Amino acid sequence: MCARAMTEHSRVVAALAAIPRARFLPEEIRDRAALDEPLPIGHGATNSQPWTVQFMLELLHVPEGATVLDVGSGSGWTTALLAQLTGSKGAVLGVESVPELVEFGRRNLTGFHLPWARIEPARPRERGAAEAAPFDRILVSADAGQVPAELEAQLAVGGRMVVPASGVMWVVDRDHEGWHREPVTGYRFSFVPLV
Repeated sequence: MCARAMTEHSRVVAALAAIPRARFLPEEIRDRAALDEPLPIGHGATNSQPWTVQFMLELLHVPEGATVLDVGSGSGWTTALLAQLTGSKGAVLGVESVPELVEFGRRNLTGFHLPWARIEPARPRERGAAEAAPFDRILVSADAGQVPAELEAQLAVGGRMVVPASGVMWVVDRDHEGWHREPVTGYRFSFVPLV
């Protein structure tokens, strides 16, 4: 493992320790928080498998002070983890299409002192948050079917997006020449569909 990957791994592991998964689960299943599997949070949604969350966050390379979009924020766990990684000079916006999960995620966030993170309802028929773009990083926690051009357009130059599409994890980087898409091979992922 190269030095940069080790540093990224250490930062993500520290964030996972600081933001316990159990605090983002319905009370009746909090005793299952240590299981490395997706857990139901209601409304057809899940709190993702911890290994997958760690893997995605390490791929995302979230720098301190970054502006980050969390698409499909669900219980708010990834929003809080992203805020932990950006630090107080960053800004994290979670968007969620299920109104009950917006409220659940917001309640869960209040248990942590992360005022630079917030969760908002997703706009109907819109992916992401174009009005708040550009973003340095975008994390998508639902299967988009294909890499969404609408979200790519919301990336800042120098930005990165991690998105599952048709069971494959994709890393999208944007530079002055355009977008560069790279599939992460060797793994298959299962997420609820992005609506």
